[in-house]
This record gives sequence, C-alpha cells and structure tokens, in this order.
Amino acid sequence: MPVLPVFEKRIHTRFDKAFLVTIGSELYGDAVSIARNVSAGGCLVEMCYAPPLGTVVTVHFQYVREGDLVDEIVARAEVKHHHYLNFTGSNDDAASTRAIGLRFIEFIDAGDPIDPERIH
Repeated sequence: MPVLPVFEKRIHTRFDKAFLVTIGSELYGDAVSIARNVSAGGCLVEMCYAPPLGTVVTVHFQYVREGDLVDEIVARAEVKHHHYLNFTGSNDDAASTRAIGLRFIEFIDAGDPIDPERIH
C-alpha cells in the first residue's frame, strides 16, 4: 500500500518547549501555569482550572537574567479550546491535567510586575 504524505496544516511554526507562565484574569485571578507548543498565533497552557471559552486572559512569559533583571513578554489571548489530558506517571500511575488552547490577540507592554499575593 502506498504511503501518503502528511502535510502540516498549521499557519505558525510551533516552538516545542515548556515555559512557566503566569495566566492573569480579572475575574479568575492569576495562576502559574505551563505553556507548551508556543507559536506566534497562540499556545497550549496546562493549568489547574479552565477559564470559560471566550475568556480573555493575559499570558506573562518571564525570564530572569543576572541579578534581579527580568525580561517579560505579555500577550492578551482568548481561550479557544478546553483539553483534558490523561497520561501515566513515572510509576505507571494514571494522572491527568487540564489545558486550554489560547489564541493570541495582541502583545502588550509588560508594565509593572505581578503582585505575588494575587497568584494562587
């Protein structure tokens, strides 16, 4: 049987790396999460809760350099998808996590750092 070629349908190239990010929402607060498959168009974020579809959140990508210097990129994004991921852990124990698919709307000025008391 002939093998058919697989064509990539994504518009943007994905950066296959995991980043710690802070997801901020005025209604739901701020949460430290893990962003994966980051591209110019959006990303997948593993988090402890899933804001409703259509919710606009801020995504804070931070990188600490020498001393107290912090580089930050902040994007506003819309929740487009909900995912529930099932997998096995190191001892073959079943585990799961929630994730949301975000579509970036715009990139904004980082401004002031997030107050640690807002993060849950």
